[in-house]
Amino acid sequence: MAEHMGRRAALAGIGALMAGPSTADEAAAARAAGWLAAWDSHDIHRTATAGDRQGADWLAAAARALGATVEMETFGLDRYDPVAAFVELEGIRYPGVSMFDAPDTRDGRVHALASEIGKGEGLIGLGVVSPLHVYAPEFQRLRRESPHSALVLVTEGGAPGLALLNAESFAHPYGPAVLQMPSEHKALLFGAIARGAALRVVTRSARTRTDAANVVITLKGRDSTRPPLAVMTPRSSWFVSTAERGGGLVCWLECLRALAGKPLGRDVVFTANSGHELGHIGLDAFLDRRPGWLATAEFVHFGANIGATGGALSVVSGHDDLRGRMTAALTSEGLRNASSAAMPNGETRDIHRAGGRYVTLVGSNRLFHLPQDRLPHAVDQAAVVHAAMAAARVVGDLAA
Repeated sequence: MAEHMGRRAALAGIGALMAGPSTADEAAAARAAGWLAAWDSHDIHRTATAGDRQGADWLAAAARALGATVEMETFGLDRYDPVAAFVELEGIRYPGVSMFDAPDTRDGRVHALASEIGKGEGLIGLGVVSPLHVYAPEFQRLRRESPHSALVLVTEGGAPGLALLNAESFAHPYGPAVLQMPSEHKALLFGAIARGAALRVVTRSARTRTDAANVVITLKGRDSTRPPLAVMTPRSSWFVSTAERGGGLVCWLECLRALAGKPLGRDVVFTANSGHELGHIGLDAFLDRRPGWLATAEFVHFGANIGATGGALSVVSGHDDLRGRMTAALTSEGLRNASSAAMPNGETRDIHRAGGRYVTLVGSNRLFHLPQDRLPHAVDQAAVVHAAMAAARVVGDLAA
């Protein structure tokens, strides 16, 4: 059934693209639609799960079909396996998802009165967050300094549902237990604390030692003494996340297609990393194998939500030349975009802090971190193709 729906979405995407501007040729449209449909047919792409391995195997096969030699660079982790995660109110259990970088509830549960965070002293604190709050110092301070024994956080994204927050401190859990709840339960939970009803919060988990993998391709250039060029994109997420991850993967593959078999001026390494939602542990593993790259290599990063329906593109870099190059390429493809020299979130944050050279292409997405982020409604496939064509030109120029 999923495969049939994926083919139907791909054909619909091809039709839409062929009606678009002439700069997006039919072959590029067909490639993008096929890649996106394949990604959309997978299980959820959470790190070190079956869907994550499915995504890695598919991407490796797609890269080999373009003539590349692929290496799977594995790294170890203690996978977080949820056992129980719910809030119980007046005998009814409402399921949620625990934060993957928070401890479990003490003794398996917390049963107590709740209060709104910052407005009371209940053992359970209730608040409202969005997926982007995870990057705010105030959110981290709230967790580290919380007087509560457990936090219940109603997640609000751009649509109703469970909009999960990344586990930025996956390797070092901190604060009290945290239970994330879908937005549909906001009125119910705030109504409960208003009338003084007790809540029972349970988060229990297990840790399983296992491996995840980065999909890595090395293209040798004429002069290996020059700083290498790294072309990277995350490929793991909380859900299937077709708009969140798919646009970046299409850009990555289209850049690989543009360079594979061509004479290059310097070494170019493509990496599509797992571990994104867990504090970017996949990128850490990639860089651990390449000491010094953080400051010396040049990075092109395809971030989240490139070509999401109704989204806005941004080019982020602390370097005017790289930012201008990507901005001009997108503009030539008819894509409006914003330019920023601010410190990025996500994978290139550490590169920025180290003074390394990078350019990040990232977008916004109404369905960001929601399970509804799927074909056909979440992705503007024409925008994905135009972004990929622009990216391929930039990477081709940088690799020369």
